[in-house]
Amino acid sequence: MEFIRAKSAGFCMGVSLALHKLDEIIEKKNISGDIYILGSIIHNPQVVAAYAEKGVISADSPEDIPAGSIVVIRAHGITKQVQYSLSQRGIHVIDATCPKVKDACLLIEDNTDKGRVLLLFGEEAHPEVKCLLSYAAGDTIVFDSLEECQKCDINPDFKYCLAAQTTQDKHIFDAISRELSKRKGLDLVVLHTICDATKMRQGEAINIADQSDFVIVAGGYNSSNTRRLAQVIETSGTKALHVETADELPLAELRKFDKIGLTAGASTPKKIVDQIQAALESL
Repeated sequence: MEFIRAKSAGFCMGVSLALHKLDEIIEKKNISGDIYILGSIIHNPQVVAAYAEKGVISADSPEDIPAGSIVVIRAHGITKQVQYSLSQRGIHVIDATCPKVKDACLLIEDNTDKGRVLLLFGEEAHPEVKCLLSYAAGDTIVFDSLEECQKCDINPDFKYCLAAQTTQDKHIFDAISRELSKRKGLDLVVLHTICDATKMRQGEAINIADQSDFVIVAGGYNSSNTRRLAQVIETSGTKALHVETADELPLAELRKFDKIGLTAGASTPKKIVDQIQAALESL
């Protein structure tokens, strides 16, 4: 059996920065109060569990965080309104939002301030999408596919801007952009908010898929960008399997493949990717 591992597998810049900020708070502890994260700092349950063992508390809602505490804003960001309310309640807010997400927020804010309706390609329930929407000054329309976009009621009398969740599929976003640009008389500004690291990771995944009989995609099941990698690979025509850890690998089934690829989402620790690689190499 041959084996190909993606060079980009593992933490992206935004995830690394968020965890570095959290590590600094834990180590220095120069602010008194318990340390909270609102939701998961990143979408990887193994990482979240490791921080829980260090005393970091995960809160499901802002109301669960008492005054005087420290809260580290997750890499996906939180809504502008929630961040303001936390600071008003005497909570020490440490913003670990990914810089790419923050840039997308400010682009949306700037363009919707000029009277444009936001068209957002993303998963409506995802925390990053909720964060992005909170920066829109006016009306918003959210869709998660080209087909859903085509069903949207888009009035050519209004002005629009098109943006995407930073981890979305660039090829689909480009198809949506082309579709909307064909509409006669539509005043549309396209905001390029998909992260470069996401585009690179997806491109490398397709390249590996072209060389492999089967691809393992490692990462949390609640990770949007990891799920997207698996979708991109399968769309290219190669079977993919999304797993969180090496224990989930169907080793007996994998023995029948001559060449297996391995990639991972942006919130997957190198340790987990290494363990999956070791399991595959043992075959």
